[in-house]
Amino acid sequence: MSSEHTRWIDAFLDHLLVQKNYSHHTIQAYTNDLRQLVEYLEAEVPAFSKKGWAAITYEHLRDFQGHLVEQGYADTSIARKLASVRTLFQYLLLEGVISRDPSRGLEGPKVSRPLPKAISPEEIERLLDAPAHVEGPIGLRDQAILELLYATGMRVGELATLHIDDVDLERNVVRCRGKGNKEREVPIHEIAAQKLLAYLQDGRPRLVSAQYQTQALFLNFRGTPLTRQGIWLIIKKYAKMAGIQVKVTPHVLRHSVATHLLRNGANLREVQELLGHTNLTTTQRYTKVVNEHLREVYDKTHPRA
Repeated sequence: MSSEHTRWIDAFLDHLLVQKNYSHHTIQAYTNDLRQLVEYLEAEVPAFSKKGWAAITYEHLRDFQGHLVEQGYADTSIARKLASVRTLFQYLLLEGVISRDPSRGLEGPKVSRPLPKAISPEEIERLLDAPAHVEGPIGLRDQAILELLYATGMRVGELATLHIDDVDLERNVVRCRGKGNKEREVPIHEIAAQKLLAYLQDGRPRLVSAQYQTQALFLNFRGTPLTRQGIWLIIKKYAKMAGIQVKVTPHVLRHSVATHLLRNGANLREVQELLGHTNLTTTQRYTKVVNEHLREVYDKTHPRA
């Protein structure tokens, strides 16, 4: 790939990382998508090598979209790649690299978003009780993890990056860092606070390694910070112990928190703030789940239904 072409992509990625606080995972996705775009343009658009980004037209980008379809990419992947392309050209326009945005009007395939999954409150109770059968610091740690996930609706990445100082048990709040490295405080109920206290007093000190110093809240048996994958395996383990038939992931727990709160009377703004959603639209997806539940209850209980 031409260094001139990649120079502006590198500048764009630095902009997303430094100015927009995008995660490294998101930056990697943008990198892969835009590298694919450059390779396509260098091979299919001769003017690109001479005039650079200013040579690209709407038709070139539509052809790139058709190329992705021919390559067999799923609609979700194509939609994401085109979103990366649009964001790049918006940046190039702002920087004066191009005088018009060729991605204007470029639309990806309509991707139907599946309804959030949630497990029932009864299944949640079984899941939260499962670590009580595991003795020692691991059992205390896992009780704290599950209670904290269900108390707050945290993303697994937010949980994995918690530090000891992020827990305030005098106020029963936890400070977490969400998307874009934005901090928020979330309340926790008394049971979750008790499980966290037990872990901090009797569990974590027995997991700390003399060779590895860390302020991470949750540690593995080697004394190093617990990873996202490790937390996922913990949830999977206890879901199986609890006899839950459906697949339970950290994201399913997050969906369950939102669904249960809305069913019990919480409003959308409160749930949005708790979960750290940037847009209320994201939170509004849960109302369909709640409305469907209300319909089921209505059909079962109304005398005339």
